Amino acid sequence: MSVLFLILSALVLIYFGTGGTIAAAVLTVATLIGLWLDGWHLASFLFGGALLALSLVLVMPGNFRRDRLSKPLLGWVRGQLPTLSSTEQEALSSGSVDWDGELFSGQPNWSKLLSYTPARLTKEEQAFVDGPVETLCGMLDDWAITHEHYDLPEEVWDYIKKEGFFGLVIPKEDGGKGFSATAHSEIVMKISTRSVSAAVTVMVPNSLGPGELLMHYGTDSQKEHYLPRLSKGEEIPCFALTSPVAGSDAGAIPDRGIVCEGEWNGEKVLGMKVTWNKRYITLAPVATVIGLAIKVYDPDHLIGENDNVGVTCVLVPHDLEGVNSGSRHLPMNTVFMNGPTWGDEVFIPMDQVIGGQEMVGKGWKMLLECLSIGRSISLPALGTGAGKLACLTTGSYALTREQFGRSISNFEGVQEALEPIAGYTYMMDAARLLTSGMLDRGVRPSVPSALLKYRNTDLMRDVINHAMDVVAGRGVITGPRNFMARAYQAVPIAITVEGANILTRTLMVFGQGAIRCHPFIVDEIEAAGMDDQKKAVAKFDGIFYRHIAHTTRNGLRSFLGGLTRGMTESAPSRGDIGRYYRQLSRFASAFALMTDVTLLTVGGGLKARQRLSGRMADCLVHLYYASAVIKMWHDEGYPDDQRPLVEWSLETSLHGFQTQMKRAIDNFPMKALRWPLRFIVFPLGASGLKVPDDRLGTEVASTIVKDAPIRQRLARGAYYNDNPDDAVGRVLTAYRLANETHDLRERLHDALRKRDPDELGAIDMLMGHERKHLVDWAVEEKIVTEKEAEPLLEALTALYDVIRVDAFDEDGIKELAKCAKGKRKVVERPVDLQDGG
Repeated sequence: MSVLFLILSALVLIYFGTGGTIAAAVLTVATLIGLWLDGWHLASFLFGGALLALSLVLVMPGNFRRDRLSKPLLGWVRGQLPTLSSTEQEALSSGSVDWDGELFSGQPNWSKLLSYTPARLTKEEQAFVDGPVETLCGMLDDWAITHEHYDLPEEVWDYIKKEGFFGLVIPKEDGGKGFSATAHSEIVMKISTRSVSAAVTVMVPNSLGPGELLMHYGTDSQKEHYLPRLSKGEEIPCFALTSPVAGSDAGAIPDRGIVCEGEWNGEKVLGMKVTWNKRYITLAPVATVIGLAIKVYDPDHLIGENDNVGVTCVLVPHDLEGVNSGSRHLPMNTVFMNGPTWGDEVFIPMDQVIGGQEMVGKGWKMLLECLSIGRSISLPALGTGAGKLACLTTGSYALTREQFGRSISNFEGVQEALEPIAGYTYMMDAARLLTSGMLDRGVRPSVPSALLKYRNTDLMRDVINHAMDVVAGRGVITGPRNFMARAYQAVPIAITVEGANILTRTLMVFGQGAIRCHPFIVDEIEAAGMDDQKKAVAKFDGIFYRHIAHTTRNGLRSFLGGLTRGMTESAPSRGDIGRYYRQLSRFASAFALMTDVTLLTVGGGLKARQRLSGRMADCLVHLYYASAVIKMWHDEGYPDDQRPLVEWSLETSLHGFQTQMKRAIDNFPMKALRWPLRFIVFPLGASGLKVPDDRLGTEVASTIVKDAPIRQRLARGAYYNDNPDDAVGRVLTAYRLANETHDLRERLHDALRKRDPDELGAIDMLMGHERKHLVDWAVEEKIVTEKEAEPLLEALTALYDVIRVDAFDEDGIKELAKCAKGKRKVVERPVDLQDGG
């Protein structure tokens, strides 16, 4: 009985996070009560006393615990913790932890999430979106850009420069706009709904590029020289990281700089000879200043004692002798400026190192921190923009397209495709805003940035594929009428760039997050790496037992949450979504438990267990996106018309978590742990949570079809165009006219159903071939009045026009071929660079 009382007391103390003197007193009293109930039996006294002594040692710090337990445990832990390369260590020390840390803790504080400052635009930022951004979108003809000019028109380039689009995030004192991360995201998103090529042109100088690096790390003289020029477009920047052999792995790049003396502006100065071979570099063909990530070597020890100094970020003017750029790649028929750049032993002074000589060798951390900013904004905004464009156009098309006398939006099969278009777009928008809000609070979200880039671009692919299914043949014919083609073609670009999604999902999200966001692991790694054994043991002693209690507590919470479907968890009352909060809290505990078990058992082998790492990354994605949806709904005041989207998103996320966690457990590398993990995480089985049902799915699908405020909310931030001669404007015009004449057309359809189609040629007329005759007949039969005839004819004409596709005659095809014809060659430097000096 004493042992039972002691164990139960310990579990209760762990569950509620109670330790120290209080825990010692409770454990002592519990043991004494148990011994009294046992009649002070000798065996119980000895066994219970031994367990109590051990328990007191664990909860009460002291020299005995440090010397007898912590010291040998530290040696064991040193062998279990993953070995980190220098670049991985820098990755862990870069960026900061925010809501991702709450999720990894297993006990997310929902009140904290809801209290974060909402992501909002200032009046100045909103005016810029409503003014210059709107004007820029109106200047863009995507068909002409991608099939005639193969570039943005000169007047568009001039407008982008003149209005400061290249200096959105550069401080006002340096000539820029000084806009927030949220404003940057909104601007890129809106432009992307008009032209992907233009959006990429604007977003790259404002995300990963010399401007961002100079703002954070540049010397005063570098800032004074470059930032005003970049803001005005007098300098066009690019940043070259990707090498043919190493990809985007800055730790493996062969591009190098050899420290030496050379001549610069007629003077002998200390600098380096830089040799590089880069590809896929956006803006490289037109860049006037090329940012490079290189490895610096100092064989003559001119700046220090090390031969291999490390990754460094430098600026190279494009007009130096030996610099090669100007040739272009064409990424999937999007024509933003992108191409290779290379150079052989191009001398630059130390002044061209971003941050000056003292920042030589510190480029990897610089890149990681700036990547977390750019990756959080640019591609997630582009993905969300594609979703909003799909909601706007595909919802409109589904309503206006008729088959068998009915709008196809009423077909369940079509609704099944419209449902994820609306739902995923809502989730992408929520995650985008949660993360941009972090940036505006000063957070550098390294893990959320990777997670967001991977998931938003992946959802972009799903949304666009569903949209293409609905639009069908109308979407596969190339021409100026096609409103989905460019977004569809851009999907592989978004999936691939700034860290390919396979790599991001299986190596970065969970691989970095499991350590970076863990409440104890980073401190334990630091303790294990300390040379002073006494200080290492003392540091470890203050962490390790809290870590054990943390893991045990999450196991208990996960098990009890599984038994009660989360009813043991508390939840905020607003929004009436307590059941979702409780399930998310339960799953957060399970995720934290699995993280600890994985680190303990797999350890340094995690990098090779990419299926496991990828599934755990997906679990984190589902927790993060569910959190983002709750946060966005809260910030907007819990509008009731968003409830179907909120519930759909939460049910989708919870089911997704359940599925991926089950797969992670079922395939866990240590087979002996599969059953215990399954028992703790899913004590009642892993089938309790279902995907959204058909009723909810139908409601969600209707949000982008019905002309209601929720449709405007979903498409908020997209460019609206009512020009009937424009690809998007044509379908929006037809949508408006269809709604305005709904009753008229219903009367017409009812009358036609009562007539013999063969007699009147009704089918042909409904298809639009005899619209005027049809309307005249309707007036004659008093189905509509003469006053109603004109709007009815206008609507029928628009409805027919929206389903028409482009066709080119022989001369037209020749003209397209003429525009596409150009000199093509392999322009990368033919000899791959090798590491070394």
